[in-house]
Amino acid sequence: MILVTGASGLVGSHLLQQLIQAGQSVKALYRNTIPTINNIEGVEWIKGDILDVVALEESMDQVDQVYHCAAVVSFNPAKKAAMQHTNIEGTANVVNACINKGVKRLLFVSSVAALGRIREDKPIDETMNWTPETSNSEYGKTKYLSEMEVWRGMSEGLSVVVVNPVIILGNGDWEGGSSGIFKSAYNEFPWYTEGMSGFVDVKDVVKAMVLLMDSSINGERFILSGHNAYYKDIFGLIATTFHKKPPHKKVTPLLAAIVWRLEAIKAFFSGKDPLLTKETAKTARAKVSFNNSKLLKAFPDFTYTPLSESIHRICGELKQKYQL
Repeated sequence: MILVTGASGLVGSHLLQQLIQAGQSVKALYRNTIPTINNIEGVEWIKGDILDVVALEESMDQVDQVYHCAAVVSFNPAKKAAMQHTNIEGTANVVNACINKGVKRLLFVSSVAALGRIREDKPIDETMNWTPETSNSEYGKTKYLSEMEVWRGMSEGLSVVVVNPVIILGNGDWEGGSSGIFKSAYNEFPWYTEGMSGFVDVKDVVKAMVLLMDSSINGERFILSGHNAYYKDIFGLIATTFHKKPPHKKVTPLLAAIVWRLEAIKAFFSGKDPLLTKETAKTARAKVSFNNSKLLKAFPDFTYTPLSESIHRICGELKQKYQL
């Protein structure tokens, strides 16, 4: 039996689909209402939360494998407390429950933000860690500390493996998260930065997760990155696929500094997340690349989906989903 936390999110929902299609017996946690996800008939939904220790332990009855995908992903400083509770405390609860219930294996979905991703001198690999000098992200700090809980679990006898995805491309809620870049491109967002980052198809992420879970690898982390690309090129390809105008106005450092301050003021009065924060403004200008060779050496037959193929598929799925 398999348990998935964060099953309603981009990674969790696609993971459920893959596990069910493979004929696995799967439990999934939900907080308020059972999410509507296509092609996941047969999932055993359990009302609970990773901050509810009793419900969490009960959900692990008869469970052998746990995929911990639940997290608060935000670069809004106002959500610092929520990230600390869910990402750090919640992960500690998951680790403790796994140990107490005799779970055989835990796979934790971390992030490259936990590696300290503001580095432009060389590609980021799995040997690197978050430091105040290499990250401007509270989210990255909470994911790093979440990993510390997982490594603590390993020292107590739990078999663990960690994945560190880059920016994940997939058919998710485009009102927030990484899927929001598709909405921005569809709406012909005119601005671009000169920054670079890693991008990966969500289907490749879950494929790698299942391979790692079913392997004998223990106590290792793996960067999941299909392609290093410039933000301008990614937005341009998405916009072109939607038959929209690609971004054509360059964001200068001065303009970015002005915009994130204006957004902070607007967010203070509206209560909504700012479109740009000090953290995301810096990240969007950084030219960062990622070394994906560790996973490919561990699984020589694994291949990443071509970037253009991923974007064409996802744009088609979003057109159908939002009736564009």
